[in-house]
Amino acid sequence: MLSVKGLFTEYPNDRGQTVKAAQDVAFEVPEGKLFTLLGPSGSGKTTTLRSIAGLERPVAGDISVDNRVVYSSSKNVFVPPNRRNFGMVFQSYAIWPHMNVFQNAAFPLQVRANPPGEKVIKEKVMRVLAAVGLEELAGRDATRLSGGQQQRLALARAIAMEPRLLLLDEPLSNLDAKLRERMRFELKRLQSEFKLTTVYVTHDQSEALALSHQIAVMSEGRIVQLGTPREIYERPRNKFVADFVGSSNFIDASVRAAQGEPGAYRVTSALGDLDVRSVGRLAPGDKAVIAIRPEDVTLADQALPGGQNACQGRVEAKVFLGECVDFQVRIGETLLLARAHPSLRTPVGENIHLTMDPEKCIAIPNTVETAPQ
Repeated sequence: MLSVKGLFTEYPNDRGQTVKAAQDVAFEVPEGKLFTLLGPSGSGKTTTLRSIAGLERPVAGDISVDNRVVYSSSKNVFVPPNRRNFGMVFQSYAIWPHMNVFQNAAFPLQVRANPPGEKVIKEKVMRVLAAVGLEELAGRDATRLSGGQQQRLALARAIAMEPRLLLLDEPLSNLDAKLRERMRFELKRLQSEFKLTTVYVTHDQSEALALSHQIAVMSEGRIVQLGTPREIYERPRNKFVADFVGSSNFIDASVRAAQGEPGAYRVTSALGDLDVRSVGRLAPGDKAVIAIRPEDVTLADQALPGGQNACQGRVEAKVFLGECVDFQVRIGETLLLARAHPSLRTPVGENIHLTMDPEKCIAIPNTVETAPQ
């Protein structure tokens, strides 16, 4: 549905230097799917979205939607943003204060080149307002809406125009934590109900994991990993991704030997010899970093029979978080973060036993380090 190939977008900064905001960005979004551009500030995700919208003019590449080219450097094509028929919701909802809820949602339909009749507009708008839970507030002044209601109105306005593509730039970032969590479910429901092909930009990895069919993690203008939420979280391809998406322990290691199955290796580390899995090919003697999520470190007061990657440490500190307890465990000179059920009450200073599933111990070859740490 959406195809982006070889996209380069650059612009001068205040000092006249060239900012390489998007560098050789390429991805495809199937119809009806939600695709997320995830990365820290300055990674190029918003510039990529604005290039798709037509608000930035790239210097090279191709962008097409439904096989219709909206930008091509080789064919000298640039379709203005008002002719792309894309819906957009940004961090600032841009609700018009002099209009009521209905008028805000209806405005894009009323000003399009061939507007439908008033009856059709009313039917479309009221259906969308009902979908976002604002049907009863259609006559209310937009300035009298809460932050969450304004966010839903901005979504309704974008959806009402029946866009070929919906572009969302950090739309939940101005909401408080509980409302943001609730709106994730609302947004996922709306995207599925209206079968909206969506490109979503965020720096919040929880949002990306919760909403997306596919995620592109960006750093310094480039996509450093592309995959499903589970692939991104469970099989990070470099240390940057493992560190940015969730929390990870990082342990330096040296490869001893390959195991029987593909991607399985035995490594030597500060925790002793470990069985691990790798996203890249390794050879004996190669250096690697082992990434282990805190929730994948199993803790117990007694040694577990048959436990894999087992070792013993001492509880350095712990923090009660309600649904879980975070433990800092020292093994020699290494400090490991582990997440356990509150029923585990091992006191600070006491010994504790650890096991780690080899499938969850991901060896990242040092040679694929593609982003700053």
